[in-house]
Amino acid sequence: MPLLKKELNAEMNWCVVIPTYNNEKTLEGVILDVLRVTPGIVVVNDGSTDKTGEILKSFSNITVVDYAPNRGKGHALQAGFRKAAEMGYEYAVTLDSDGQHFAKDIPLFIEKIREVPGALIVGSRTLPQDKLRKGSGFANKFSNFWFRFISGVSLPDTQSGFRLYPLKQISGIRFFTSKYEFELEVLIRSAWRGIPLLNIPIDVYYPAKDERVSHYRPFKDFARISLLNAVCVLVALFYVKPFSFIKYLKKENIRTFIKSNVIQTPDSVAKTTFSVMLGVFMGIIPIWGYQLISAIALAYLLRLNKLIVIVAANISIPPMIPVIIYLSYLIGGWILSAESTLTFSSGIDFTWVRDNLYQYIIGSIVFAVVAAALFGLLTFSVLKFYHNRRVTTD
Repeated sequence: MPLLKKELNAEMNWCVVIPTYNNEKTLEGVILDVLRVTPGIVVVNDGSTDKTGEILKSFSNITVVDYAPNRGKGHALQAGFRKAAEMGYEYAVTLDSDGQHFAKDIPLFIEKIREVPGALIVGSRTLPQDKLRKGSGFANKFSNFWFRFISGVSLPDTQSGFRLYPLKQISGIRFFTSKYEFELEVLIRSAWRGIPLLNIPIDVYYPAKDERVSHYRPFKDFARISLLNAVCVLVALFYVKPFSFIKYLKKENIRTFIKSNVIQTPDSVAKTTFSVMLGVFMGIIPIWGYQLISAIALAYLLRLNKLIVIVAANISIPPMIPVIIYLSYLIGGWILSAESTLTFSSGIDFTWVRDNLYQYIIGSIVFAVVAAALFGLLTFSVLKFYHNRRVTTD
């Protein structure tokens, strides 16, 4: 049962933040709609050049953040969050000023946050795909896919602007974007920080094309989002996922993983052994940025244990990377009877890079084969030992 207005405002620890830029036709109606739910409203006038300023002056019971020139939706949201935090609010519900969101859905966010305090809640639009704006369906699916790949969290509508943000939890994050892509960045960075991400169904209204006011630039903003995804993929592969794995490496976790996925696995000894070998090999060979993806693809094709392959491939976690590179270079020097010490001088040229790179690549491939064989032998021996002991016990 939806909360009544009196119940909603019993604990005024939340407000509504409305970023706006040249939405003079719909802004007043949006504010009046929200006032039916709560008096706690912060409107951010993101350098509007129409009658937005005059409209906001007609409301004496709301808080206005005003600046010029226009700096983008992400900047406006962050300005609204700072103001809300200064006023003592713990949460901020955001909705757009173009009239596509309904204030009647705000109680759904408040009910949810009372169940899961500290979460970031996204309103998932329930409008059928054929009713979405042209291009929105593809852009949303594209964004959802990369968000899941980067964060490991599945959300059905990462493009929705109707959300509830936990201000304290996101206050320590330094954001790098200020346009439309900010709404994707805040989801990714929140997921990396461990903030719970939830979604609730909401209604949405898209006016007729001649009545619609949108500042979304399909090419430029899509390009910005794509660039953000590319950067976040690299950060996730080289930093977030490896260090998450390091945090997982506790004595109890290691024992549990080995017991359930290696020693007591239903897979054969050979399959488990080759899974470890493939993971170690792929973690060492010099295809940085593609190691994990390639390892998963090969594990799928060879029908090996994907989880074991992924864990074994994490031999190339950041603290081990300098060691792997140096040992690869040494082995390459030994094979090629070349210099085994890296030396740097002002005389570095293409020839120097070519010769040293060749030595490193040869050494890393040999090192990967030897390391895979050693880890495979160790895995095979351990599994055989436990298998024989189990047979003897039985």
